[in-house]
Amino acid sequence: MPRFSVLFVCLGNICRSPTAEGIFKHKLDQTELSDLVFVDSAGTSAHHVGESPDPRAQEEAKRAGYDLSFIRSRQVRDVDFHEFDLIVAMDDSNYYNLQDLAPEPDYHEKIKLFLADFAPQLPKREVPDPYYGGKQGFVEVIELIEAASDGLIEHLRKLHQ
Repeated sequence: MPRFSVLFVCLGNICRSPTAEGIFKHKLDQTELSDLVFVDSAGTSAHHVGESPDPRAQEEAKRAGYDLSFIRSRQVRDVDFHEFDLIVAMDDSNYYNLQDLAPEPDYHEKIKLFLADFAPQLPKREVPDPYYGGKQGFVEVIELIEAASDGLIEHLRKLHQ
């Protein structure tokens, strides 16, 4: 399989998508696919460009064994739709924003909804935004992303075979 690339996307790229990037990279590093998949994250808005992930996201991720400190927020660019094989939205709002941002309709097939497409067994179809809530929201985000990351790794294994 040639190098495959995955872009995780939320609104500001400071909570959910960098958490997904960090968790997915960590899980991927424990598989035979680690050298075959490139992972990044971005936001549909530019409000936090250049910032580190939210301190609460970093704290809960660290507590769960994941490092997000290397990630800096960036906005989705037109070139991302060409360069990434899979663009994974955290929620419906960003899914539809990505559909609107895609420079060509052909790119729509690359856009997936993280939970709905890679963890359909879960009772939720979206990763909720924990930004305005408390600690438990960040803990829940980690749990949901862990489950969906496992599903995405299985999807990539099938592609690799």
